[in-house]
Amino acid sequence: MPVLDCRAAAPEPDPAARATAHRAPALAALAASGAVMLRGVGARTPADVARVAAALGIEPLTEREGFAPRTALAPGVYSGSHWPAEDPMCMHHELSHAATVPGTLLFACLTAPDSGGRTTVADSQQVLAALPSGLTARFAEHGWLLRRAYHDVGLSWPEAFGSTDRASVDAYCAEAAVEPTWLADGSLLTRQRRAAVVPHPRTGAPCWFNQIAFLNGLTLEPAIREYLTDVYGPGGLPFDTAAGDGGPVTAGTVEEINAVYDRFTVGEPWQQGDVLLVDNIRTAHAREPYEGAREIAVVLGDPVRLPGHVLPLSDGGPS
Repeated sequence: MPVLDCRAAAPEPDPAARATAHRAPALAALAASGAVMLRGVGARTPADVARVAAALGIEPLTEREGFAPRTALAPGVYSGSHWPAEDPMCMHHELSHAATVPGTLLFACLTAPDSGGRTTVADSQQVLAALPSGLTARFAEHGWLLRRAYHDVGLSWPEAFGSTDRASVDAYCAEAAVEPTWLADGSLLTRQRRAAVVPHPRTGAPCWFNQIAFLNGLTLEPAIREYLTDVYGPGGLPFDTAAGDGGPVTAGTVEEINAVYDRFTVGEPWQQGDVLLVDNIRTAHAREPYEGAREIAVVLGDPVRLPGHVLPLSDGGPS
């Protein structure tokens, strides 16, 4: 991953001015490599981050269907996912299960951790080429299926969909090809089917773009998974994935996918004021465990609808 040093632009300049001065090389490096670290942009507040994103020409996206809570810090600017500091966050593509996905991610380091906490990246084109052909062929043909249960564990459906109105949620689901099932206790189950391999919107190159491993129920701690299954039944996990034809995703498949991600993982330690740009279609990202305070602001940017990404559930096998 290239690192572009922005600190020499001017003594203590405005962060947006620094971003503007480096916009052309930053976007060129992002297009060439799928991710670029802009060292020392100097963004220190959420308002700075919003102005840096605008200076780089990144259009913010309002998050819907997130998998973990975030805090809105400023218009178009969110906190990182609220995730335990001691737990790693595995490789994934942000909102790859949604109908409209962010094409570009901007991460800004407002406070650097004492140790660890890198936001690492992996090139999904390299991952696709390295995965076993039998595994990728199955998902390329059928896509992948995401099942979610919104109840009193994990993200609630009002948080995920940004509304407490069921009719609004139903309208969103109809437009986004998400199948909702409302239960008598007011909780919500959803299913959606998406392509696992998509063409990059700029280059047309095939990319491994999904959360088959990350959102699989097997990634939950066994004791937590067993407890949730006992309480809510086999379909009651907050999230779980299957092949698009309804077939299971085994522990071996999850391990195989994550092992290939590990082979191509790179990252830079955070310094306060850094900005990381990620091509969300081409590049997966993860987060290492860390110690100390860590504050990363995020812009989910450049919304895009990918041709062939949204697949009909009618062809997606059993629920």
